Amino acid sequence: MAELYNRTSEKNKRQLLRNNMTQAETKLWSQLKEKQIEGCKFRRQYSVAQFVIDFYSPEMKLAIEVDGDSHF
Repeated sequence: MAELYNRTSEKNKRQLLRNNMTQAETKLWSQLKEKQIEGCKFRRQYSVAQFVIDFYSPEMKLAIEVDGDSHF
């Protein structure tokens, strides 16, 4: 079975995105980290196939993508 989640080939991309978060991502992360929402863990820059999701909660099966200036 092919690796689908957090592929090793996408690791550098995820690290770069974590280290260069937008202002909107930083503000949202401050509210999501440390299980502040419903006691659920969120992960930053989680990859699925070739895509990188800004935030993901495996418990809630919830993916959050923050749009902003980087998309223009």
